[in-house]
Amino acid sequence: MRAARGMTGAARRCAGGLLLAVAAMAAHAGAQKEEDLADSVRGALAAAIADDRPTRPVFASGGERLAYLKWLGEMSARLASRIPEPQVRVELIEVAYYEAKRAGLEPALVLGLVQVESNFRKYAISSAGARGLMQVMPFWVRAIGDSDPRKLFHLQSNLRYGCTILRYYLDREQGDLYLALGRYNGSRGRPEYPNAVLAAWKRWQYSEATVTVAGEPEVAPSRPRAPVSEPPARNPFSSQRVAANPS
Repeated sequence: MRAARGMTGAARRCAGGLLLAVAAMAAHAGAQKEEDLADSVRGALAAAIADDRPTRPVFASGGERLAYLKWLGEMSARLASRIPEPQVRVELIEVAYYEAKRAGLEPALVLGLVQVESNFRKYAISSAGARGLMQVMPFWVRAIGDSDPRKLFHLQSNLRYGCTILRYYLDREQGDLYLALGRYNGSRGRPEYPNAVLAAWKRWQYSEATVTVAGEPEVAPSRPRAPVSEPPARNPFSSQRVAANPS
């Protein structure tokens, strides 16, 4: 306390600015609600998490691969201010692309959500206990994983959980992205979080990468639809929407 009273006005302002900066870096995640999942839904989610298909995208043509590489280079440049190490950020973007496509999501949406949730900090922990890039709550690992919450600090595991959970909420909300994002954050019905993710999503869109963004997504002013660039390879939840107990 004596040291604080002895600080000059400039020093106090500097310290206050530092505290604000630290607070601004705090993880954005809210308190996701643990749900009483029906056995069929729990099994489908667990199967999606455990899927061991190859983690590299396969392209139908050289043109698609070239478009992907252009997109990858552009996303890496945009992320450079947050992650200076080229290899680290390229790996993150590659995995985000793969896991987004695997879940039938637009990669730009996933990158926008990661920006809002953790600001691309792999080891972020929120005040509610959510972990990692996509701020996944540990109860999901107990419910549909192998009960080891340390996996949520693993790059691919965290993105796989996050994308699978968001896909589940989108199906549960019948494609209503606004409500699905609210469920993901534990703030369903409040506009702040969905609006933040939608604003960040725009930052990561890239119109030239047609393999990533296939045309303009359908977005309504207050109830945007899910920006799905292509159907998921396997959607185990579409026929299970009413199986989970609604909150």
